[in-house]
Amino acid sequence: MINSITKRPRRLRSSETMRSLVRETRLTAADLIQPYFVTNGKDKVEPVDSLPGIYRFSVDRLLAAVEKNLSAGVKAVLLFGIPAYKDARGSSAGDPEEAVQKAVAALKERFPELLVITDLCLCEYTDHGHCGVVENGRIDNDKTLELLSKVALSHARAGADIIAPSDMMDGRVAAIRDALDWGGFSDTAILSYAVKYASAFFGPFREAAGSAPSFGCRRSYQMDPANVREAVKEALLDVEEAADMLMVKPALAYLDVIRAVREKVNLPLVCYNVSGEYAMVKAAAEKGWIDEKQVVLEQLLSMKRAGADLVITYHAADAACWLHES
Repeated sequence: MINSITKRPRRLRSSETMRSLVRETRLTAADLIQPYFVTNGKDKVEPVDSLPGIYRFSVDRLLAAVEKNLSAGVKAVLLFGIPAYKDARGSSAGDPEEAVQKAVAALKERFPELLVITDLCLCEYTDHGHCGVVENGRIDNDKTLELLSKVALSHARAGADIIAPSDMMDGRVAAIRDALDWGGFSDTAILSYAVKYASAFFGPFREAAGSAPSFGCRRSYQMDPANVREAVKEALLDVEEAADMLMVKPALAYLDVIRAVREKVNLPLVCYNVSGEYAMVKAAAEKGWIDEKQVVLEQLLSMKRAGADLVITYHAADAACWLHES
């Protein structure tokens, strides 16, 4: 005979309605941010071989893609630029005639309700592929801050809602905040890539953005994958420097880091489900080894469960449609 006081957690799993009622973590389309690669020219839709389903869009074609995703419930985008020219100082990054600046203006004019986030870094724009000014073979932190501040202002003037510095230079949040405030953009928010690791999962992105470094590596400024206490330190420093939101990147292999940061900060926390994580799922799904829909939704839910409020993911458009269906 079964003891009458036997605990039965299964009672709360008895039906989908019951499971939904007591669900602890919820994933919605409004939690997702879709990254886009934008390039110069017209009528361009260039596939990225290592990221199936992802393209480099010219501004005119970007509008149609964003409109479709907006209707599915994806209300925020993150823009990366493919510049017309590169040089040692990444001069094209702040050019008001470049792809990102034009894309921001066009998106805000067509979709004023859309939240437009711009990635702020120099790696796509420098001829050496590093995220800052190179002098004597090293990245000069403080000279890089000057350039990043100027680029941030160009994004704000174009109409960006949020500037997202991803360079991992020390002090860049404070420098960008000062530049935006003095430039009359005190309402423009900063989403700091507070915790960005020197990760092998970035490989497909570097193909898409043409941003692989031509010498050395980025381990002198991006974080060591072995460290988690350092991640909390980086996050707290950016809180002090007046970041409005924080990011952990990558996401899937760093769920413990998301949790550690979540427990120490009260700001909105974003994670980036990066290109390598996306590409692995796509490759396995193409082989028929996994159920793409179920795996993607489970992975995104795990990121929310770890403590992220929002998820940047190349799966955003598909996931939004799948969530709507369910």
